[in-house]
Amino acid sequence: MSMDAVTTQSIPLRVAEPARSRGYTAYLSRLRRDTLFVQSWQLGLVLALLVVWEVAPRMGWINPMLTSYPSAIARTLISMTADGTLAMHTWTTLSEIIVGFVGGMVLGTLAAVGLWASPTVYRIADPFIVVLNALPKIALVPIFYIWLGDVASIYAMAIAVSFFVTVLMLYAGFQGVDGDKVRLVRLFGASKYRVLTKVILPGSVPTMISTLKVNIGLALVGVIVGEFQAAKAGLGYLITYGSQIFQINLVMASILVLAVISSLLFLMIQWSLATVLKRYDTAVSGN
Repeated sequence: MSMDAVTTQSIPLRVAEPARSRGYTAYLSRLRRDTLFVQSWQLGLVLALLVVWEVAPRMGWINPMLTSYPSAIARTLISMTADGTLAMHTWTTLSEIIVGFVGGMVLGTLAAVGLWASPTVYRIADPFIVVLNALPKIALVPIFYIWLGDVASIYAMAIAVSFFVTVLMLYAGFQGVDGDKVRLVRLFGASKYRVLTKVILPGSVPTMISTLKVNIGLALVGVIVGEFQAAKAGLGYLITYGSQIFQINLVMASILVLAVISSLLFLMIQWSLATVLKRYDTAVSGN
């Protein structure tokens, strides 16, 4: 074999990508224009809202004691950042959200697994779970406060808000797994633990992802509701305190920080779950 042949065989051939048609190129351009148009309108609406919000109180169109305005809120945030107040209250609320989120997911998942493992227990517990899920959780705040104190009651509230939703969503996801797969692995003598770990949990990944997305918001709601009642620190406490002393700047600044926290947490969950779901889809396709 000649050197040229060896060299030719050792170089992988590159397959040229098919050229995009004119129609496809126009379609991509139209998608980019549409996306830019929507984003421009979104940015414009936000800027217009901020301008109106700033100008209206200054011109006397609305009472600044009721609405405040962006520059005053910015000054409040800067002042709270400088003296460390903002970091302390933000971290208090954030840590409570994380504990409530993780606690609700873990306890709810264990409860859903227990209900799936024992149909009899599910039939007994189902009406109670439905009623407790429908019960307004704010009614539990005084009870948790009396039982657990001012700090632990906030964690309990955050977990309680997300626990029952987690149980109902995950149990429904477990029941929605392909029954033929379950019967097949049981036909080969698989135990309930094997069925759970090899069929039920992998088949419920999309439901788990949906539950995580829901729970991050529920945990935040539970924390803020708990802080309204009993907290001595946290963004919910700042909102209550600011409303009591008619410091609307403090209230608005706390709400703005809450909006930022909820957005960042949602984006983190979204990114993490997109990564997990991509691997899940790859594994399913490979099988």
